[in-house]
Amino acid sequence: QVQLIESGGRLVQAGGSLRLSCAASGRTFSSHAMGWFRQAPGKDREFVAAITWSSSATWYADFVKGRFTISRDNAKKTVYLQMNTLKPEDTAVYYCAARPPRPDGDWNKEETYTYWGQGTQVTVSS
Repeated sequence: QVQLIESGGRLVQAGGSLRLSCAASGRTFSSHAMGWFRQAPGKDREFVAAITWSSSATWYADFVKGRFTISRDNAKKTVYLQMNTLKPEDTAVYYCAARPPRPDGDWNKEETYTYWGQGTQVTVSS
C-alpha cells in the first residue's frame, strides 16, 4: 500500500516556476515507478511525466519537454516535478501516481498506476 500527498501548487505568473512535491508513505515506495498527471477544467486527465523506481529513465509528454523535470528521492520517499517557463495552459490540478512493478511500457496510461494522490492546484496567470 502506498499513500501519496501532493504539495506545492499555487498561483504563479506566466513564465514563472514551481516545484511540486509528492510525499509517499508505505514500505514499497522505492519499488514503484512514479508519474505525474494533470487535469484542467473541463478536460480529461492527461499524462505529464514518469520516472522509474531507480531514476534510470524518465518520460515526458510532448507539451512539457524541455520545461518540466521529474525526479525522486527514495530516501525521502518523495517525487518532484520542477516546472519552468509556465504557461496559462499549464493550469490544472496535478496528481502524482504510483505504479507497481510491471513490464515496461504504457508509462502514459492511467490504468497502469495503482495509487493516486488527491491533487494540488496549479494556476498560471497571463
